[in-house]
Amino acid sequence: MRIIGGKFRSRVLAEFTGNAVRPTSDRAKESLFNILALKIRGKRVLDLFSGSGALGLESLSRDASEVVFNDFSKESISILKRNLSALKIEIGKEAKIYNYDYLTCLNAVQGEFDIIFIDPPYKYDYGVPAMTKIVERRLLSDDGIIVYERDKPFDGEVSGLDKYDERKYGKTYLTFFRRID
Repeated sequence: MRIIGGKFRSRVLAEFTGNAVRPTSDRAKESLFNILALKIRGKRVLDLFSGSGALGLESLSRDASEVVFNDFSKESISILKRNLSALKIEIGKEAKIYNYDYLTCLNAVQGEFDIIFIDPPYKYDYGVPAMTKIVERRLLSDDGIIVYERDKPFDGEVSGLDKYDERKYGKTYLTFFRRID
């Protein structure tokens, strides 16, 4: 697993051993960041199910102003901290870390985010409850984007959000949402 573009381009990241955790493939990540290319610089990002931090680190590599990382797993947080250290990214300045379940994190964070990545374990359907809480707490900026990654197309609606795009990369679906006011 590596950083695809930006100032940390080609840097290899620490990752999980075994098959218990499924990182976003390089192909899906490259396509995602091509879509988001002009929307990241200077923006605030939430990586809600961060795992090793690959999506948030890619955002920092492309000049996001701040990334808030969250994962419930202590092992994930440990790997994330190793990756931040290897890239010489200061925790507390441009990167904040929470070790909460996703709803606790969404209740704890303050301010709006321009990009929110929701990439929960595929076996759990945490996306809709997460997006519902994001809308309820007004955590998505006016022009903000939620990217929901899962193993099947998104079927349904989330009050207050518009599903405006969906892409398939191998077995991965990336669904894009924006606020409806």
